[in-house]
Formats: sequence, structure tokens, C-alpha cells
Amino acid sequence: MGAGWMFYLVIFIQTAINTGIGIGAILLAGECLQIMYSNLSPNGSLKLYEFIAMVTVVMIVLSQIPTFHSLRHMNLASLFLSLGYCLLVVGACIHAGKGRNRDFMPVNSGEKRRFFRPVICEVVPISMCTPKIWLTGTSKNHPERDYSLETSQSSRVFSAFTSISIIAAIFGNGILPEIQATLAPPATGKMLKGLLLCYSVILITFYSAAVSGYWVFGNKSNSNILKSLMPDEGPSLAPTWVLGLAVVFILLQLFAIGLVYSQVAFEIMEKKSADMKQGMFSKRNLVPRIILRTLYMIFCGFFAAMLPFFGDINGVVGAIGFIPLDFILPMLLYNMTYKPPKSSITYWINVSIMVAFTGAGIMGSFSSIRKLVLDANQFKLFSSNVVD
Repeated sequence: MGAGWMFYLVIFIQTAINTGIGIGAILLAGECLQIMYSNLSPNGSLKLYEFIAMVTVVMIVLSQIPTFHSLRHMNLASLFLSLGYCLLVVGACIHAGKGRNRDFMPVNSGEKRRFFRPVICEVVPISMCTPKIWLTGTSKNHPERDYSLETSQSSRVFSAFTSISIIAAIFGNGILPEIQATLAPPATGKMLKGLLLCYSVILITFYSAAVSGYWVFGNKSNSNILKSLMPDEGPSLAPTWVLGLAVVFILLQLFAIGLVYSQVAFEIMEKKSADMKQGMFSKRNLVPRIILRTLYMIFCGFFAAMLPFFGDINGVVGAIGFIPLDFILPMLLYNMTYKPPKSSITYWINVSIMVAFTGAGIMGSFSSIRKLVLDANQFKLFSSNVVD
């Protein structure tokens, strides 16, 4: 990329992505702690920003792990935590959505024609139920489902582009193994293996949790599915031990995510502050590293506590960061580097992808920022609730 404007553009986008993910990871980890606390102590006085502060302190300590290579075992553990978490969440959603209690249909004994439909027995006297007829219904704690779309066509369009941005953020997770693989040649094989593994995990984890959550809760599903499974009012919709284990899994995984995506920012800062002639643990390099990494984590934690917009942050990061970095710049750089003839199919495929995703990125940025502005009316600074 050289040292021109393209280099600084990519650095800016990478930094924005990593900072956004760092903020989101701290925010979601704080919310997980709040979920555990609210279930153990329903009348407790601790607020969300206090849990975010706790997470930030832990992240400050863990951020002192010197290099990305030092996190390789934590990355492997994070993979298994992701798989375990999604398995637990899918199981909890199936448990919440299936008919645990079969419900009876009230029947008028004087009628010759009997028409049966599933109802909840609690709303009618038990004497009106026909005990010989079993119909699959829903458990008494089953959440109401609403699969309807927004009534306004413009709102549906904006929501669609926000969703595209969020999906781009999900699949854009592959940029990290791609970037890291280029540091140690040969890059091609490592990049391909890393991306295939990354996208396989994405398909298994993100979509299993998303589909099962939407099936149970519809459009009322919370961005953190655990909030839907453990509502503030009423009992939990799945066994407590399953949900508790899921919270622990995702909490540990979020620490790993925050650390991994902070490494790029650390590298940028330490290239300017470190003296390469001295050792990594020399006083000259150790003190600036501790200070810079601590300040960076405090910055992420502060914004996570001040602006708790988890879904909106995902949309903005996807539109402004992942779409350009994953779907626009690679095609542009390919055409600039290899200079395929303008009459070739490769050239026009790259141009078409750039044009299509430039439009999607612009609309996604507008719709995500629009949603962020609209949601700003629902909260106060340092709110104790995460805005979806």
C-alpha cells in the first residue's frame, strides 16, 4: 500500500473497527455481569456503568500481555467458548419455545360439532377442559412472538441497510487472521485456512443463535439474547444452570475478543513510543506500554459506559469499517496493483463489487447513524440499560 493516502486510510479504518469492537466487548461483558447480579440480587443497587468499570479494570490487567502471539492459547479457548455458548443458547431457546405443557381445549358438551384449538388452560376453568384431548401448545412462561415488520416502508428500508451493516461486521471478523497471516510468508495458504475456519465458526455460532432467538422471541428479541431468556419480570425461560454457564462462557470470550482486537491499536501506539534497540521488558519500553494500554482501555470503557448502544455500535462499525475494508478496498487495491485490462471480466467484476458495496456502505452508514440518533432519546448518559 505504500506510505501514501491509502496507507493512512486503511490504518484509520482498522483503528475505528478495533476501537468499536473494544467498546462493544466491554459493554456486553458489563451487561453479562449485570445479568448475573440482577438474578442473584434482584434489588441490588449496582448500575451498568459500575460493572463496565469492573470489566475495564480486568481488561487493563489482561492488556499487558505483550503480543498477539501471546494470545494464541486464549484464542483457542475463545473458539471453544463460542461453540459452547451457542450450544447452550440454542438449547435454552428450544426449551423456552417448545410446548412443555400440553394444553386443553374448552368444549361445550352440548355441541354436536367440536372444534379444538390450542389455548392456555390457566385462562379458563379447569372444568371446561376436555382431558381426553391433548394439543400441543406453549408453556405457561412462553414469551409472546411477534414476527411483524415495521409499518413504515422507509423504516423497513433503513432497518434492512442497518442489518446489512451488522452482517458485514459479523463476517468482517475474518480481517484479523487475514492481516496477521500477511506478516509471515507464505501468506496465501494461511489466509485461506484462517478465513475458512473463521467463516465456518461464524455460520455455526452466529446464525444458530440468531435463528433460534428470533424463532422464540420474534422482533422482541434483545440484542443480548440472555436478556430475553432471563427477563426482569417473571422466571427464567430455561434452567438456571444453563443460563448461568452461558453467561460465564460469553463473559470469558468477551475478554478474549477485547484483547485480540486491541492488539492493532497497541501495535500502532507502540511503534511510535517504543525503542526497538532495547528489550520488550526494558524500563524504557515497559512503562510507556503500560501507560498507553491502560489509557486505551480506560477510553473504551468510558465510552461503553457513557453510550450503551450495542446494536447501533455494531451497525456503525460494519458500515464505516468492515464494508470498506472487506468489500471495497481489496477490489480497488487489486485493480491498482495488477492492473487488469479494462476490457477483462475481472476488472468489471471488481468495479461492480466496489460500486454495489459503496452504495450499501453509504446507506448503511446513514441508517445506522440515524438509528443511533433516534435511540439517543431513549437513554441518559451512563444509563443502566443497554439500548438495542
